[in-house]
Amino acid sequence: MDSMKSVKGGSFQPYGMDFPSLLDKREDDVPTPINGKAFTAQLTPLTPISDDTPVIAIDVSSIRIGETETGVLCAVRGAIVWNKRRTYRHLRMGPFPFHISEENKNVIIEFLDQNHLSATSSSSLIDLQIRLFNIMEKWIQMLVCKSSSNSIILWDGSLAAGTSNSPLIVISNLLRTARQRSNSVLAFSKVSKLRFLGRKITSLIWNYPPPWLFEVNEEYHSPIQHCLGSTYIARFRRNGYSFRLDIDRKIPSGERVEAAQKLLGNDLTYQSYPESLRLAHIYSTFTASEVIGIQRCIAQRFRLRVMAQSNVRKMLFGPYGTRSDN
Repeated sequence: MDSMKSVKGGSFQPYGMDFPSLLDKREDDVPTPINGKAFTAQLTPLTPISDDTPVIAIDVSSIRIGETETGVLCAVRGAIVWNKRRTYRHLRMGPFPFHISEENKNVIIEFLDQNHLSATSSSSLIDLQIRLFNIMEKWIQMLVCKSSSNSIILWDGSLAAGTSNSPLIVISNLLRTARQRSNSVLAFSKVSKLRFLGRKITSLIWNYPPPWLFEVNEEYHSPIQHCLGSTYIARFRRNGYSFRLDIDRKIPSGERVEAAQKLLGNDLTYQSYPESLRLAHIYSTFTASEVIGIQRCIAQRFRLRVMAQSNVRKMLFGPYGTRSDN
C-alpha cells in the first residue's frame, strides 16, 4: 500500500507490549533532538518557587460492572488530593453506581442537557456512561474551584473545549470561577494528538537541561475546538517524560510561568509528572477486587440474581472469536 511508504525505515510500538526494551531497539529509533535559536526562543527555563502554595489535584474514573436484562451497570468515582508543605491528604467521592437502560436514558439525557452536557449527538448506553463520568468530573472541579483560593489546581487532560464532553460554556465557567478565587488551573495530558514538525509534541527532545516550558503556537490546535489554555510542552526532570500542559489563557503570561514554577517548588515531580495528580489517579481508579466488591454489594442490596453471560462469539468461532472480528 502507498500509505505504508511514509513509515518505511521508521519505528512503531506494537499494541499489547508494555516493555519497549523487549524490542530490537536501534540508536536511530530515538527522536532527533531539536536545536536552533528559532525554537529555543519559545523555550522558558523554570526556577522552582517554594512558598507553601497549596496544590490540589482532581481525577475521576468510571467502569462498567455488568449488564442487566434491560441495560448496563456502571460506577463512577472521583478523588481529590491536597498537598500543602509536602503533606498529602485525599478525599474519595463514590463509587456511585448507575443503571442505564433504554427506558431511563431519556431522563439521563434531560439531566445532561440541563447541565450543558447534551447527549443528543449520541444516545448509546456506552456514550451515556461517558457523559455521567464527565458531569461528575465537572462537578468536582467546580467544588474545588469555589472552595479554594490562591492555589494551584491540577486537572487530568487538556483545556480544549467545544465538544459534547467539554462544552465551551462549562469549561469557561470553571476557569472564570478559579480566577475569581486567585487559583491557577494547570491541565496535564499524558497523550496528545498535537503535532509539531511532524511529530507528537510529547515525543520531541530539546538539547536544553530541564526544567522548562516550550510554548506551542495556536495554529497546531484543531480548528473545531477552542483551547481555553495556552499550550506548552513541559519537561521538569532530565530523566522524566514530556507532557502537554495547558494553563488558563486568561492568566497573564508571567503568572502562567510562575504557576508552573510554584508547582515545581511545592510538589514532587518524579518523572516530570506531579505527585498530587498521580495520587488522584490512583485513588480514583477501580481495582479488580473493588469491582468484585461493588458487584456483590449491588447484587445483595437490590436482590439481583448473578448469571454467567454466554460469549456467543467464542461459542461460534472458538479461539478465533477475538475483538478484531468486530
